[in-house]
Amino acid sequence: MEQKTPQVGPETTGSFQPGNSPVRSSWRDLPETSQKYYPDYFFAGFWIRLFAYVIDLLCISAITTILLGTIFNLAGLTRGSGTFSLFGLLSLVIYLAYFALLTKYNHGQTIGKMIFGIRVVCFTEEQLSWATVLVREVACRFILKTPPFILGYLITIFTPNKQHLGDYFADTSVVTLNLIKAQQESGELHGTDRIS
Repeated sequence: MEQKTPQVGPETTGSFQPGNSPVRSSWRDLPETSQKYYPDYFFAGFWIRLFAYVIDLLCISAITTILLGTIFNLAGLTRGSGTFSLFGLLSLVIYLAYFALLTKYNHGQTIGKMIFGIRVVCFTEEQLSWATVLVREVACRFILKTPPFILGYLITIFTPNKQHLGDYFADTSVVTLNLIKAQQESGELHGTDRIS
C-alpha cells in the first residue's frame, strides 16, 4: 500500500501520520497553519534595528581586527584595501559568518539584537532553518552590503511587518521580545514562537 505524502504549503504543515491527520505532540511543533501572526506593534522598527546593526558592526570589527590582524601581522602579510584582496575576502567571510551563525544558533539573535531585545522570526517556521538563515543572513546581506542596494533596508520604514528586502525573500521579520513575553504570560498570544 502506497502512503500519501501530504503537501506542505500555505494550508498545512507539521507532523503527519498515516491517514494524513495533523499531530501536535508539544508546543514546539509547528502550528496547524504555516503563517504566524504577530500584531503590528510587535515588529521592531527601523531605528532599533539600525542601532543593533551598528553594535554588530563594532563586534565584527573587533573580531576581524583580533583574528585577521594578528594572523596578518605574524605572517608579515600586508592588508589589502580592496574587496577582492585576501584581507577583504576573509573580512567578508567573518561578516557573513557572524550573522549566519549567531542568528541560527542563538535563536535569531546577534549580540546587537540581544542588547536591544529583538529577534529574527520566520512566519512559516517554528525555528529558523538553515535555508532561511542562508537566504536572509548570507545571500541577502551580501547583496545589501553594496552601496546601491543598501537602500533595501529603508523599506523597513514603510512595510506593515517592518521587513527589509532580505526579510521578504526569507519570509522573516524582527520582533520585540518583551512584547511577546508579556502577551504570552497574559495568555493573549497564540500561534507564535514561545520565548524562553
